[in-house]
Amino acid sequence: MRVGARIGPTARRIALGTELRRMRSEAGMTLEQAVKGLGFSESHLQRVETGSIALKQASHLRSLLKRYDVTDEDHIAALAQLHRESASQEWTSFASAVHPTVRTHANVESVARAIKAWHPTLVLGLLQTKRYATTIFEMEKLHDETTSEYIDQSVRLRMKRKELLTRGEDPVHLWAILGEAALRHVVGSADVMREQYAEIAALSERENVTVQILRTHEVGYRFGTNFTLLDLGEALPSTVQTDVPWGSVCMSDKTREVGRFSRKFGSLSATAMSPEKTVGFLQQLSREVSDA
Repeated sequence: MRVGARIGPTARRIALGTELRRMRSEAGMTLEQAVKGLGFSESHLQRVETGSIALKQASHLRSLLKRYDVTDEDHIAALAQLHRESASQEWTSFASAVHPTVRTHANVESVARAIKAWHPTLVLGLLQTKRYATTIFEMEKLHDETTSEYIDQSVRLRMKRKELLTRGEDPVHLWAILGEAALRHVVGSADVMREQYAEIAALSERENVTVQILRTHEVGYRFGTNFTLLDLGEALPSTVQTDVPWGSVCMSDKTREVGRFSRKFGSLSATAMSPEKTVGFLQQLSREVSDA
């Protein structure tokens, strides 16, 4: 077991800590100012903000939120739920629409050292172009009753997440496996797809990015739902994330669950084309969509 694996639910701690750090920054407070008179130390709050430890008491959370002048009841309830679930070892579902500032998966993803992801039906978010992402969110607008502002915010967040791959210092290592169906399904237009193919090809040329494609005609292992494995370094246990149909993100850092999905990823990789063939296949798809 890796160092720190005995620590409980990583995703919840990181999500709550990242949000607390954001709110403290918006309030213009130092760590010293934030904890003054609250009964715990600057170093304790700093470790909470990085997800290393959990807040010990619900009253500490309420005190911090009052100090940061947080009054939105939905937001407070969502953060309180994260805190309550920080002692749970089971899968936890995070509704993406609970509050626009609670972006659990993005928070956990931002501290990852390495990411492995399987996406069978749509291009992985970290590989999407702005036009592809915008089209995806716009197609869901009618069903989810979202606003244009929400779409703009979601696309900006998705593009911001991509910086994990391209930042100059210590970029995240990504190993993505895409189902062929995810690439053949035309999102928006042929032009949008050609741009998307070129973007995946360009990213796959980076040393820190590996992309495989699982062809539809290959005989081998399949898994119907996308999932992501996040390696959070030596101090925190790895986490698995998977989406569910009603728009939530489920996460677990239980060793058994992470191991189970790691084996799934290994089987998918063994069935998929080798990474060396990715660019050539994307170029083929680009020619085919141009002729359509």
